[in-house]
Amino acid sequence: MAINKVLVIGAGTMGAGIAQLCAQQGLETILTDIKQEYSDGALARIGKGLDKRIAKGKITEEDKSAVLSKMTAAEGLGVAADVDIVIESVVENLEIKRSVFAELDATVREDVILLTNTTSLSISAMAEATTRPEKVVQMHFFNPPTIMKLVEIMPGKKTSQETLDAAAAFAAQLGKDPVVCKNEAPAGIVSRVLGQMLNEATWLVASGVADPEAVDKAMKLGANHPIGPLALLDMIGLDIHRAKMQTLYRELDDPRYLHPPIVDEMIEAGNLGRKTGKGFYEYGE
Repeated sequence: MAINKVLVIGAGTMGAGIAQLCAQQGLETILTDIKQEYSDGALARIGKGLDKRIAKGKITEEDKSAVLSKMTAAEGLGVAADVDIVIESVVENLEIKRSVFAELDATVREDVILLTNTTSLSISAMAEATTRPEKVVQMHFFNPPTIMKLVEIMPGKKTSQETLDAAAAFAAQLGKDPVVCKNEAPAGIVSRVLGQMLNEATWLVASGVADPEAVDKAMKLGANHPIGPLALLDMIGLDIHRAKMQTLYRELDDPRYLHPPIVDEMIEAGNLGRKTGKGFYEYGE
């Protein structure tokens, strides 16, 4: 299956990063959202990020132009008719995702594979909204998608082996090193293991055992982690982390995924991490 034109749905942090990754690999890439201004804003952020890399001597103006020339900002799913593959990265809400997949199913070619970047929602439930459940599969990227080497690939209950193989091949085309899960399970590998560690870090702070700097320093020096768990939470976004943990607790009925009240308090105060300028640490604008 030749992949030359990609549609990425969702112009948030992950969707924009995935779209930039595809463009950097030379693929014609459409980034779409429910409003044109969201997609335009994402492309503007990508441009600013590339400018920073130019300033650091990492890339040239020509490199930036090459990437942006491959990208188109759009509104809605009317642009999906002639794409070769679709990557869905909208908000982690099952009904919204099912609605997106149902509309995609009626729009894209019959041979097109539908990828979801979900971290914790049911792949099979999304696939049921289509007439091609064998062509629906999870391809979960990690933040930032342009840098992180791993993608997790997971089948739904009806995903075909052919689709799994095609997803793995596409991951390799994007320069990634995929892991392929054998069966569908909530949140896959990394989110399940990492989620408990991030939760435990927040419990340590909430219970007064240590401050964020101490927790992060301990894990970096004692466990050789490149970034501390609380700094990582700020990067992910506390709201995103909480949504994952709530889903895992609901799906698995496992108290290990319960988060402390301090997380709710921070979210209610608007302190979601880097994207709001403050989380466990302060970042300014």
